[in-house]
Amino acid sequence: MSNSLKTRLAFALIAVLLIIIGLVQSWNVSLGILNLCLISALMALGVNMQWGYAGLLNVGVMGFAALGGMSAVLVSQAPIVEAWQASWSRLLVAAICFAATIALSVVCYRKLAAGRRRGLALTVVIITGLALTRLFLDPAVSAIESIEPAKTGFLGGMGLPIIFSWIFGGLVAAGIAWCIGKVALGLRADYLAIATLGISEIILAVLKNEDWLTRGVKNVTGLSRPVPYEIDLQTTPWFIDMISWWHRGSLEVLGEIDQKQALKQFVIDGSSIFVKLCYTGLFAGVLIIILLLSVKALNSPWGRMMRAIRDNEIAAGAMGKDVTRRHLEIFVIGSAVIGIAGAMLTTLDGQFTPTSYQPLRYTFLIWVMVIVGGSGNNMGSVLGGFLIWLVWIEAEPIGVWMMEFGTSWLDEGNAIRIHLIENAQHMRLFFMGLVLLLVLRFSPGGILPETIKKQGS
Repeated sequence: MSNSLKTRLAFALIAVLLIIIGLVQSWNVSLGILNLCLISALMALGVNMQWGYAGLLNVGVMGFAALGGMSAVLVSQAPIVEAWQASWSRLLVAAICFAATIALSVVCYRKLAAGRRRGLALTVVIITGLALTRLFLDPAVSAIESIEPAKTGFLGGMGLPIIFSWIFGGLVAAGIAWCIGKVALGLRADYLAIATLGISEIILAVLKNEDWLTRGVKNVTGLSRPVPYEIDLQTTPWFIDMISWWHRGSLEVLGEIDQKQALKQFVIDGSSIFVKLCYTGLFAGVLIIILLLSVKALNSPWGRMMRAIRDNEIAAGAMGKDVTRRHLEIFVIGSAVIGIAGAMLTTLDGQFTPTSYQPLRYTFLIWVMVIVGGSGNNMGSVLGGFLIWLVWIEAEPIGVWMMEFGTSWLDEGNAIRIHLIENAQHMRLFFMGLVLLLVLRFSPGGILPETIKKQGS
């Protein structure tokens, strides 16, 4: 069976499963899963660019997703005027000291010959620069965090529409990835994995503990939305008229009082579905644009060069290719895509919660999506994002049903039955391992394995 046919059949199956969920559970649940599938697919696409194109093992996905979430706060939240007034001058001096420290360190490293003299100079510059930075930063941080800590206690943001944070999140993640790549991309694959994991943990530690930046573990809630609010739609005449027309068959057979009550409930349910559909349109648009660009890039001479470097770095280097530079390029691009997805996820949630970024959800699960979908195949990564997230969400209710059905012959108060039902949510780990095991056994390249087109074909 060709990859093209497998792709159509696989996505048709996903669509059927989402329709079944909509009919059996609710359309709100189905659309909620679809939106998270779109975001997960985008994250998987970013990881696939790094691993599938260039063989770079990045296990710090959650750090770049968190940077995207942080960007949503920094872009959409209104600036806290009192905090800026209390600290802007000291923050400016601290930033100048920090920038000067980096600049002087680079100058010392480049101008001085390797040896004790350069090491001593770098030590003096870094220690002095950081001491001066903290001298001005610490009082500024204390002043910021003392401004109504129960409500704010941080600087706020730029007060822009949150949709701009998707671009900003990609730029921030790309910038941090460039800094990491300049240091870590010369390392062996296993060392690169350790470095990216460690740096992602550092990013999360900063976000959790630096309250002045994004309130830390106090969380930022009530973020603005790029789509209407349900409560506004429920009082909007055109929306009420649309819902009334859509359910006209059900309403016509009811009495006047029952008709009003039914319409009210239809409007409440319809507003939630309408908002989710708006998110679906936005997320799908971003995914399609990035997918088309990535497919075009992969099929270009640049993409063929990246695959050549992935398959044999030594041979590619002997042909004059700058392997480290190309690795840096794809590492930055892939991280930027993950950052965009992270900003989209925080936009959907409407809040930024640093403690929610866990390796299981934001690193392991994304890697499973890439492996199961097909490493090196863009459509495979998107399919993996849809399939794995669907299995991850639906495994819990299916697990509960399986436990209830399997223990139905036992008394309701039986300790074993109660224990199995209460722990049925852990069945999602079993299902995830089962899916991964079956795919690796029967299709090691993934459901949609990579296909290399011969030149001229």
